[in-house]
Amino acid sequence: MNTAAYEDLTGRQLAGYRLGPQIGRGGMAVVYRAEDLRLGRTVAIKLLAPELARNDVFRQRFARESRAAAAIDHPHIVPVYEAGEVDGVLFIAMRYVAGRDLGVLLDRQGPLSVPQTVRIIAQVASALDAAHAHDLVHRDVKPGNILIAEGPDADRPEHAYLTDFGLTKKSLSLSGLTTVGQFVGTLDYVAPEQISGRPVDGRCDLYSLGCVVFEVLTGAPPFRREDDLALLWAHLNDPAPLITAARPELPGALNAVLVKALAKTPDERYDSCLGFVAALRAAGESGDRAAAVPVITTLPGASPAPEPRPQPQPGTETGAVPVPPAWAWPVFGARDGTAG
Repeated sequence: MNTAAYEDLTGRQLAGYRLGPQIGRGGMAVVYRAEDLRLGRTVAIKLLAPELARNDVFRQRFARESRAAAAIDHPHIVPVYEAGEVDGVLFIAMRYVAGRDLGVLLDRQGPLSVPQTVRIIAQVASALDAAHAHDLVHRDVKPGNILIAEGPDADRPEHAYLTDFGLTKKSLSLSGLTTVGQFVGTLDYVAPEQISGRPVDGRCDLYSLGCVVFEVLTGAPPFRREDDLALLWAHLNDPAPLITAARPELPGALNAVLVKALAKTPDERYDSCLGFVAALRAAGESGDRAAAVPVITTLPGASPAPEPRPQPQPGTETGAVPVPPAWAWPVFGARDGTAG
């Protein structure tokens, strides 16, 4: 099975799982919906590229990080059931979640209200703090890695799951399988210390979460540039734009909260993700409407307000759900027309 990760294995049995349709594919992994033959449940199976298993350092780190991730029992983290190696192929079995990712929700609805944003981000923040308590850093917090499933009641209409903890991300960088100067993360949300190659901890996830909050409230991440190098430079050097420059009706107190979350130096950010959410909630409830006072649209040398996502056209909200991007599929279930 040395080339198994690149073949269509639908219908094959692997380590007690019968593989169903392929639901995601990337440069280093392929994901299948599968049946757990021992427990009769549906799971998602990620198979890693064969060359990863041939790297001893990667294989050892993969085993350690998989155990650490599986040990986290948190309602807002997609659980890892099992990780191992079969016939030279590394695999991860995890919960198969029915839902859509946060990016798809934004594409359908446009920017969210402050209360809904706080409700969703509080769940993600609690998941991140739990992971950080286990010395796990996500390194790729973004809307596509936040799944939104149906909540239990009207007071909690959304249940957010943080997925793709990237069990391979740290291992790739430490085993020499990434190229010189390459970092792991998504450019719109990557923390300055990741770009510069400095050591990272949970505060890099907090920075990324701040970028996500900015996008959820305005429709676009804080920095938008014409090319990747300019975007990296902005994360490293440019002050974050004031959120009220993009949405003047938002409480002005949110500006200071987002500026602190997006501080270039980790020590200047909040001590925890839930601490960030507490400040976000307080600012949202402050009643300090930016529209009621003179609006400051930029700080000295600040970035221009980012262009928002295209807004949904009236009458299209109930149309077919867009197919989520492939990198959001590892634990993505079909619902309302979504892929998988």
